[in-house]
Amino acid sequence: MRALGPGGGWPDGCRAESGHDDRAAAQVVGVAVLLGLTVVSLGALTAGIGTVVEQNAASADAARVADGMTMALEPVERTGRAREPLAFTGGRIRTVERDIRVLNGTRTVHRLHAGALVWTGTGGRVASVAGAVIRGTPGQAELHDPPPVTASRGDGGVLVVGAPRLGTDAGRTVTAGGGTTVPLRTNVSHERTDLGVSRFRVAVETRTPGALAPYFREQGASVDQRDIDGDGVPSVVATYPGQRRAYLVVHDLNLSVGGADSSTATGTSPGDGTDDGTDDGTDDDGEHDPYDGDGERDQDDGPLPIQPPIPDDVPPGDRDDERGVDS
Repeated sequence: MRALGPGGGWPDGCRAESGHDDRAAAQVVGVAVLLGLTVVSLGALTAGIGTVVEQNAASADAARVADGMTMALEPVERTGRAREPLAFTGGRIRTVERDIRVLNGTRTVHRLHAGALVWTGTGGRVASVAGAVIRGTPGQAELHDPPPVTASRGDGGVLVVGAPRLGTDAGRTVTAGGGTTVPLRTNVSHERTDLGVSRFRVAVETRTPGALAPYFREQGASVDQRDIDGDGVPSVVATYPGQRRAYLVVHDLNLSVGGADSSTATGTSPGDGTDDGTDDGTDDDGEHDPYDGDGERDQDDGPLPIQPPIPDDVPPGDRDDERGVDS
């Protein structure tokens, strides 16, 4: 046993030995802490890189679907039969019911059950409605390809409302994963109707009205949003200034989604034509739907017949278009 030094303290050699041990222990602890921080940093970096890769892949998937819909459902420049593949790595594609309306004042001159094609997946959402292709979820969507609606500016101009009609049953769903190619077949025909001269509004039913609003404003129209028929799906309503002659050009696509040559599709469903009437985050087939929620209105009543425009001077009681047609 060592003797205490003068004054009762430790001898000098013991103090030096004790200080060396403390420094060595501190160095070991410091190295361990640095190694721990390095491991945590590398883990966070790896996770961050993985997230970026997944986001880029999902974004590329949505872009590929948007380009495919634009190519397959181009209504203006095609007549007759065509087939285009729609490729995506996973998700589902389905048809839903959507309306296009042309209004004269407060009256509906034409209401067309146009339908829409919607893809949802990890990359988000892409929809083709009224000839427009919209990419993104409600509130964050952007216009990928505009609708075939054109208008000249000022009073006395011309309004041409191109109205593609899918012509397929609403509620059909194709669900797939692991790299999929779904064929979209069309047989396109066209019919033009002169709507006469009046003050016109165009309403497009869509869950992403904000994506279409800038396009209509660029044409000189004032834009607002309304749920015209109270089904929970809003319409973007473009009001064109002044008196003008309008034409409605219906492009019947006669769309067929999927088929025997669909690659790696895991299932198709025609839907049951019903809407469960709830807003619980599920679609009409009871499957979880994080993008649209409920209220897709999968019933298909078929297109209404095209009616001639009603002059402004006809008394309200003589207007045949007021029989059950929403304005």
